[in-house]
Amino acid sequence: MYATISKTKKTLIDAARELFASHGKNNTTMNDIAEASNKGRRTLYTYFKNKDEVYKAVIENEVNIVMQALSENAQSNLDPYEKLKSHIIIHLESIKNSVTRNGTLRADFFRDIYEVERTRRKMDTLELGLIQGILEEGVEKKEFKQTDTEVLSTIILYSLKGLEVPYIRQNIPKFEENKEEIVEVIFKGIRRNH
Repeated sequence: MYATISKTKKTLIDAARELFASHGKNNTTMNDIAEASNKGRRTLYTYFKNKDEVYKAVIENEVNIVMQALSENAQSNLDPYEKLKSHIIIHLESIKNSVTRNGTLRADFFRDIYEVERTRRKMDTLELGLIQGILEEGVEKKEFKQTDTEVLSTIILYSLKGLEVPYIRQNIPKFEENKEEIVEVIFKGIRRNH
């Protein structure tokens, strides 16, 4: 599902992410990335034409980390309801971890939201498929009410995206310690009465 990248390219991306996180995108040069990765400039320019391409690769790498966690959850042996609840929590936690892990880069992410959103469109399409698959599995196993899974998966995805910034900034009172119960209440409406 995700493109595998060479060890050298991964080393370059990881070094760039560290530099972007500590110094910001604007204060990091291609030379800095080459030095931090212990690779020459020629090697760096073999993989990337400029710093914007490196930045885009860093964002894509972060998106791949999130999608890997969500895919593993979707393929787990949990029942559909537990899988859906886990998906919500994994999504929010993974996005928060990505932003937190990237320190100074966080400001660049929020400033350059257009680039982040463009990269996330691919993630949205993949995540929409994962959510819809979980919903269809729940309907098939008669754990969820018969529903339009395409519409509901879109609503769930955009609800999650709307929660990301408040969750990252911890603007949702007591959400962290009560997230299991809150997710339980949110999804009571799609569960069939047993």
